[in-house]
Amino acid sequence: MLDESEMPTRWYNVIPDLPSPPPPPLHPGTMQPVGPEDLAPLFPMDLILQEVTTDSYVDIPEEVQDVYRLWRPSPLYRAHRLEKALGTPAKIFYKYEGVSPAGSHKPNTAVPQAYYNAKAGVKKLTTETGAGQWGTALAFACAQYGLECEVWQVGASYDAKPYRRIMIETFGGTVHRSPSDLTNAGRALLAGHPDHPGSLGIAISEAVEVAAQDPEIRYALGSVLNHVLLHQTIIGEEALLQFAKLGLAPDVIVGCTGGGSNFGGLTFPFLREKMAGKMNPTIRAVEPASCPSLTQGVYAYDFGDTAGMTPLMKMHTLGHDFIPDPIHAGGLRYHGMSPLISHIYELGLIEALALPQTECFSAAIQFARTEGIVPAPEPTHAIAACIREALACKESGEEKVILTALCGHGHLDLASYDAYLSGRMTDEDVTSARFAESIAAIPVVPA
Repeated sequence: MLDESEMPTRWYNVIPDLPSPPPPPLHPGTMQPVGPEDLAPLFPMDLILQEVTTDSYVDIPEEVQDVYRLWRPSPLYRAHRLEKALGTPAKIFYKYEGVSPAGSHKPNTAVPQAYYNAKAGVKKLTTETGAGQWGTALAFACAQYGLECEVWQVGASYDAKPYRRIMIETFGGTVHRSPSDLTNAGRALLAGHPDHPGSLGIAISEAVEVAAQDPEIRYALGSVLNHVLLHQTIIGEEALLQFAKLGLAPDVIVGCTGGGSNFGGLTFPFLREKMAGKMNPTIRAVEPASCPSLTQGVYAYDFGDTAGMTPLMKMHTLGHDFIPDPIHAGGLRYHGMSPLISHIYELGLIEALALPQTECFSAAIQFARTEGIVPAPEPTHAIAACIREALACKESGEEKVILTALCGHGHLDLASYDAYLSGRMTDEDVTSARFAESIAAIPVVPA
């Protein structure tokens, strides 16, 4: 629907358009807002400046656009066959990010992060990955700019998704099961639990620990931070152009949320239009019932990692030492939500919903059998929510336009589908008691 010449050339920063800015990250020692010097051991200055920019738009470097053109613009599809199977009058559209070399939306930020690090003379990037989508994307991006890439993959996903590890290695990355015996953070956890399933918070601690010790190494984060969500807005900017060609506007926008990059990337440009009075979509974040940071977490300052090595960030959190159930949507197993999305949720500009994984995989099977794409486990949450909305339209007779981002394919996640199809997949019985201990351990930050 768009040709290469119509690919957006700017990323969008939603912060200047919000009624109030999000609270700043704090240094855990001084409890003062962090400055560029605090972030310099982990990120190049270009990314630090993007993290704190007050500009509404940031130009995409030509060197980044050149790599983007391998798969961008990504297609916007209408789910005609799913609509027919549901018998709904709703129109369901999905922006398909699985066409990227890594098979997900993650290269939208991996490529610029690798570019800016290479420009700064960095030799190697470390990172964490859950299901492996982010590790795959960063390994691909590092290969484009001649950087080494070292990845700590959450143990439960490392064990369940060997082909993701192989794909990372094919792109030139090195992968470790997290927690590992290569870091102080990892060794401390393995000492008491040799078969620890890991978490994204733990993997972040390990990657940050290694990066902070070597001036030629920097750290790259696949979600949560402002500059990551900034890069992902190319998804929503493209979708706006594609909807304009159709003469339509979405009534409901649904996105899966773990750390928030896919959701923010799709919705922020539409949120800009909504705040400007040009459209009025309902914007809904969908998260796993087993890791419901928005719907059951508290809005508080907390560490972004388990070992407490990151700045304190004001976000919806289940507590930095929360270990999620090893659900199949590994990329959504993070204890906290992006501070920016958390702030927008607090402002009442978006809704949130938590869904169990069996409902999500049931929706994924229906989607695969009608639309012909096997979704990654993460966007199955958004697909399930779209189906709920479409069935509500069937009951009411409303002809709503529904939009979601199918943020990746599930070709390397078939073990998850096997668990569902064989009847081995179960839903965790989640109660508030499940999160009480980790929430109680959130640091106390003076007002």
